[in-house]
Amino acid sequence: MVNKKQMYDVIVIGAGAAGMMCAATAAERGKKVLMIEQSKKPGRKILMSGGGRCNFTNLYTTHENFLCSNPHFVKSALSQFNQWDFQALVIEAGINWHEREHGQLFCDDTAADIVKLLLDRCDKSGVELLKNCTLENVSGQQPFVLDTNQGQLNAKSVVIATGGLTVPSMDSTDIGHRIFRQYGHKVIPLRPALVPFILQEVSNGPLKILAGISLPVAISCNKKSFSEALLFTHKGISGPSVLQISNYWNKGDSISIDLLPDENAADWLMNARETHPNRMISTQLAKQFPKRLVEALMPLWKISDGPLGQMKKQLQQQLIDCLQSWELTPTGTEGYRTAEVTIGGVDTDGFSSKTMQSKKAPGLYVVGEVLDVTGHLGGFNFQWAWSSGYAAGMAIK
Repeated sequence: MVNKKQMYDVIVIGAGAAGMMCAATAAERGKKVLMIEQSKKPGRKILMSGGGRCNFTNLYTTHENFLCSNPHFVKSALSQFNQWDFQALVIEAGINWHEREHGQLFCDDTAADIVKLLLDRCDKSGVELLKNCTLENVSGQQPFVLDTNQGQLNAKSVVIATGGLTVPSMDSTDIGHRIFRQYGHKVIPLRPALVPFILQEVSNGPLKILAGISLPVAISCNKKSFSEALLFTHKGISGPSVLQISNYWNKGDSISIDLLPDENAADWLMNARETHPNRMISTQLAKQFPKRLVEALMPLWKISDGPLGQMKKQLQQQLIDCLQSWELTPTGTEGYRTAEVTIGGVDTDGFSSKTMQSKKAPGLYVVGEVLDVTGHLGGFNFQWAWSSGYAAGMAIK
């Protein structure tokens, strides 16, 4: 039973990945910890992550896998608690896991195993948990006073672990950003990240028939490129490559898609012409790509069919350019409803990269996604939750 008159060493606001990691780490150091959660179930976003199996870290995590206004900010926390440290916790807990491509680690069974690991650590170390507790305001400083729907709470330190704005159906909130503004911190503008694109050509155009088709591509935008799968949806495009590049896309930007990421389009076409001069262009394309895609792209690209050997130089170059750098301009993204994370957040300049403590308000800490740190797709955002949560948990006085 939570004693609301208690002066806690620290109150952690938010029982997500970063919050639970921070609370357990601080409590294991003997701190009196209260963790408050607005819902009735901690770790709800963990439960739905990775198709229900949670991509809990990535073996290749470095600071280069994160977007941040200060690219060096994440280095200290990542060095204090890295991917192998969390992997060791998973193994120690007896959770079965497996590695997928690009170093991504997933649970064999269910993401609930990760939530249980974190809650067990909190329970064993004496963390008190107050559920269905909505934060209304934070005031004061060492001690801090928290106004909630369940009354007033007091603590020497406060950790904001309220996350981003993704999955609005889970009551995502900007309360964390508002609190930091109140204490003089700057908030970098927020937008959905790791999110599918909406394309006019797909939602209401010639590519509408392509929903469900997936293929490997290299996709580029603003001098950044990713080579992974692309998936056509009913509204536009998704898939790992699209989600990755969405972090670097701004409204109005075009994206460039290379449909032959592992080959030189000119060499591929020239070889086909020399070996099969009588083969139709559409037939050659259909040997490389799904037939529906070929049927949609040839008229869109204004490629008239005919024997490969009779292609004029202008048509050859036109096809090569389209295959290597198909330019599309998304009308927007699917927004927070389908985004995996939020880009932007509380400016890192106002915090110690070693302790996650505010430089403006001693005793006030930040962890996880509420901060202006966004990882690539593939387990990096969870690793940031573990690393930042650990760093703050170890630093709380």
